[in-house]
Amino acid sequence: MKFFYIVLALILASLNLRPPITSISPLMSTIQNDLGLSGMTASLLTTLPVLCMGIFAPFSVRLSRRWGNEGAIVLALILIGIGTGLRLFVGATPLMMFTSFLSGVGIALAGPLLSSFIKQYFPNRVAAMVGIYSTAMVMGASISVGLSVPLQHTLGGSWRGSLATWSLLAAIALPIWLKLAWSARTERQSGQTSAVIHAPLPVKNRRAWVLTLFFGLMAAIFYSLTAWLAPAIQSHGYSQETAGNIQTLFTLISLPSTLFIPMLVHRYQRRVFWLVGCAMLELIGVLMLNLSVSPWFAAIPLGIGAGGLFPIALMLPIDETKNAQEASSWSAMTQSGGYILGALGPLAIGWLRDLTGSFVQAFYGLAIIIVLQIIVQLAIGNKKSLKVSQE
Repeated sequence: MKFFYIVLALILASLNLRPPITSISPLMSTIQNDLGLSGMTASLLTTLPVLCMGIFAPFSVRLSRRWGNEGAIVLALILIGIGTGLRLFVGATPLMMFTSFLSGVGIALAGPLLSSFIKQYFPNRVAAMVGIYSTAMVMGASISVGLSVPLQHTLGGSWRGSLATWSLLAAIALPIWLKLAWSARTERQSGQTSAVIHAPLPVKNRRAWVLTLFFGLMAAIFYSLTAWLAPAIQSHGYSQETAGNIQTLFTLISLPSTLFIPMLVHRYQRRVFWLVGCAMLELIGVLMLNLSVSPWFAAIPLGIGAGGLFPIALMLPIDETKNAQEASSWSAMTQSGGYILGALGPLAIGWLRDLTGSFVQAFYGLAIIIVLQIIVQLAIGNKKSLKVSQE
């Protein structure tokens, strides 16, 4: 299989992993008013997919053994496409929640599978491919955030049509992945691929738990910003469109750090420097928002920090393992536990917003989470473990 085709497949799949979640934030106020949702309930629209990503990520290992990474990713894309497309028909809260659930299951399966896919096809280019993988995710998030409100206006004020539009990304990716899955299946049947190695979840490995905790804190911060940054900016008197544009800036600013920081970490092996540096930028950005500094400026450190931490969190389990099967198991565990913990972030922000009537106290809580993240980052250290053990 040609290098370009495989990279294209990776990019197209990655583009699907954020729009089902990030497209909601710029339209959150409209959705709340239309469906009559409280802040806590509205936060479930972005929290539920993240929670699903935690609960269902371990199932990706079993699907990979049965169908291969390629076939399992096809299933994940189908779930994402159906879940997103159904939003066109939302008439009440239960169906809207179901679309978030279905999309979340698809994203849950795709995350660890794509990490394993990278280890399988690019064992000597992990940092570069993780950079491409995570950059494509950020691009998907950025495009969906930036276009959700304009699409709503174009479609006659329909937030449902705007949200459902992102199912087209899955429709574009599916033919590429179906061809890739068929080729991989043919190779397995002809004996051209090596025997499958079964690698259990590393639940007895202390280092795996440290990486899981880091992933959870990182995800809690990232998805809190994804869900509530635009509404928080609106609470300072900015329009819905301006808030959406600032959130788009947040995602665009993150693109360079998402692409290049994994490669810098791989080259210089100074993990703590990059981990803590990115976290400090997040902290600065959150404090700037609370101190009424222009959100246009606050979006810059927030974007650089969040953009750098996410690909590092994806890269660490891959970098710690010896083969695609171990990479899948470690990624499934870190993403499963991490996303479950991360799902609490947007819920906590929504709850504090309802409790205090302001985002200020909620974002101070976010600052505390960032400090806890820094402590865990120091425990990760600069060097990967010398021996990977599942036990």
